[in-house]
Amino acid sequence: MAKFLSDEWMSEADDAVKTDPTFTSAAAGKDLKVQFHVTDVAEVGELEYFMSIDGGQTQIAKGSLDEPDVTVTSDYETSVGIAKGELNTQMAFMTGKIKVAGNLATLMMHQNIISAWAGLSENMDTTY
Repeated sequence: MAKFLSDEWMSEADDAVKTDPTFTSAAAGKDLKVQFHVTDVAEVGELEYFMSIDGGQTQIAKGSLDEPDVTVTSDYETSVGIAKGELNTQMAFMTGKIKVAGNLATLMMHQNIISAWAGLSENMDTTY
């Protein structure tokens, strides 16, 4: 069981997006680069990770993208709520719990990928 946002969790998330049929189907032939910026993370303060989809090939890893389509910023508590499936991303956006910068149209066009990612993260064996 990996700790949320740890190196082990990133590796498991990366494996999951490459093997989950729902996610791979949603990402097939698509291009999307999402930068996640999480604040208030215990012991580190802030953490960045990304999801990069290039022609359907997906990578999730810690770090920064040079030119993300969108950047999603939230605090750790909000990120946990979304990952557990206790907080809907659209509701979090509407209530200001997450901030989204960049090309919102691109993000909306790929809502099925975001939904597939939410379902995957909710079902990962994770400690918080």
